[in-house]
Amino acid sequence: MSTPRFLTLPPGVRPISVDTAAGTFAALEAMPVSGIPERWPALLVPGLTGSKEDFISVLQTLAQSGRRVIAIDMRGQFETDGPDDPAAYTCAALGNDIDLLAQTVGGDEPLHLVGHSFGGLVTREAVIDGRTKFASYTLMSSGPGAIVGPRERFGRAMLTELPEFGLEHLWHNRMEPEALAAGVPDEIVAFLRKRLFSNSPVGMTTMTRQVLSAPDRCGDLAQVGVATLVLYGEHDDGWPPHLQAEMAHRLDAECVVVPGAAHSPAVEAPETTAAALVRFWNAAEARLLS
Repeated sequence: MSTPRFLTLPPGVRPISVDTAAGTFAALEAMPVSGIPERWPALLVPGLTGSKEDFISVLQTLAQSGRRVIAIDMRGQFETDGPDDPAAYTCAALGNDIDLLAQTVGGDEPLHLVGHSFGGLVTREAVIDGRTKFASYTLMSSGPGAIVGPRERFGRAMLTELPEFGLEHLWHNRMEPEALAAGVPDEIVAFLRKRLFSNSPVGMTTMTRQVLSAPDRCGDLAQVGVATLVLYGEHDDGWPPHLQAEMAHRLDAECVVVPGAAHSPAVEAPETTAAALVRFWNAAEARLLS
């Protein structure tokens, strides 16, 4: 569970809706101070229990690099509606959403794509299917396949408890105690509760099954030829850091380890994370335009 550092939107960031053929998606949009993007846009996709707000701390800095930056809620997450159909929440179905979102946000321009945690498993579907031209791709605190370690155990507990006891049980017995033990401020705890109860239970259950059973698709991703960055915190408690480093090697990708961060570097070390993304994006654009 990631915890946004603050919920007040910084200057140049506003809530918007993005309409696609697959439906309407809640989003946060960040624009350069000038109001005129001079570089290619970026699309940021959150993890399973996350939302667009997980990127608040980096949006302004990313936009100041001359880009329009969009962070979204996936279908069934927080402020984006979703159906009570498990088939709508597979990685393939959600990846199709990302294709449509990228084509809408990017228009005729290539787009930088970032997937955090489970969002990495979703976004790679859009990269692999080849329907959208991406300027670059970043896997943030994600892995080559099914999640392992402490978050795997949490996911399996969710699958047992959520269908039987519902979101109330999940909040009071797992997520709220975790937040309080971490010293999360009251207003953020209230936001996390509101966010959890806004999620589709069917979506959460299906996405949890997906993150626990995802196949290793590094071979398919490596063949696409998109400039790729693997970025993670040195203390990541999701996919182990050594596994993400190995994935970067297999993908011939750049690898950035964020000092002091765990599973949510955009929250825990926003300036370092934003600087790494901007540098990578600028380099990817320079290569494509040369």
